[in-house]
Amino acid sequence: MTTDASRAAACTPAALQHLIRTGDGPRLLDVRTSGEFRTSHIPGAHNVPLDTLREHRMELRQHLDEDVVLVCRSGARAAQAEAALAEAGLPGLRVLDGGMLAWEASGAPVDRGPARWELERQVRLVAGSIVLVTGVVGFFVPGVHLIGTAIGAGLTFAALSNTCALGMMLAKLPYNRGPRTDVRTVIASLRDRPVL
Repeated sequence: MTTDASRAAACTPAALQHLIRTGDGPRLLDVRTSGEFRTSHIPGAHNVPLDTLREHRMELRQHLDEDVVLVCRSGARAAQAEAALAEAGLPGLRVLDGGMLAWEASGAPVDRGPARWELERQVRLVAGSIVLVTGVVGFFVPGVHLIGTAIGAGLTFAALSNTCALGMMLAKLPYNRGPRTDVRTVIASLRDRPVL
């Protein structure tokens, strides 16, 4: 079975650092939420959250070539972005192997902003809190524990499908959104570097 993550070509942090140092650096599209991007990102990266990328992929496609590396926290959302852009007629994009976690672990340069909780940590807090509360309340109110069972089933599905409905809902909160990404501004900055 081929998954989105296995379909996209990977670019290691070391290879990307080498390309950037030699001046042959590809365009970097960071598909995390604006809030995540503001917390830390690779210098020179353009922030196009995954939902925005999916919505405007045809417009973006006109200003991109195959010299693009997609970035997210761990690689999963970047692989989804690669699939969306491939559907729009731009195959062959690369995904940063291991995402920002691997980039930072390699000691590569990072532009930092105000610290905030990562989306994955927020998912663990919300899911764990729901399971804990419904487990305790379940001692007094029969059947309430089934809510925790549903959360567990949802997390299992999230792991198997490499998607997370709870994460997508949390990403829409103002805390995670940050300033709205203006696609016209991103496209204008992509135009500054013409497609080869």
